[in-house]
Amino acid sequence: QVQLVESGGGLVQAGDSLRLSCVASGLTFSEYAMGWFRQAPGKEREFVAAVSLGGGNTDYADSVKGRFIISRDNAKNTVYLQMNSLKSDDTAVYYCAAVRGVVFGPFIRSPRVYGYWGQGTQVTVSS
Repeated sequence: QVQLVESGGGLVQAGDSLRLSCVASGLTFSEYAMGWFRQAPGKEREFVAAVSLGGGNTDYADSVKGRFIISRDNAKNTVYLQMNSLKSDDTAVYYCAAVRGVVFGPFIRSPRVYGYWGQGTQVTVSS
């Protein structure tokens, strides 16, 4: 079965950096666009970033643009989220998600298009 396993979360101070990883199995990774979402306590899940099948196209939420970088390594079935200049507002559970074979577009920001999700990794940023 399909599994997405996130890692790399933790407790850091404002201004620090973290790199999240998500390893996929049970699917042909290069056929899936990948996204990162996050959910803070009491809030809805929100889009963070997405990357196209080959990695040539990316999209970012305005709140992370210029600070976060999404990338993927199809040889390793892994998608990354490099998070720099972290703020307390970035505190959340971060989830990776996969959607098969889509043409990259604005809908990539909707969690409803993604068919597979990881279990999440906690990121806590202290101010």
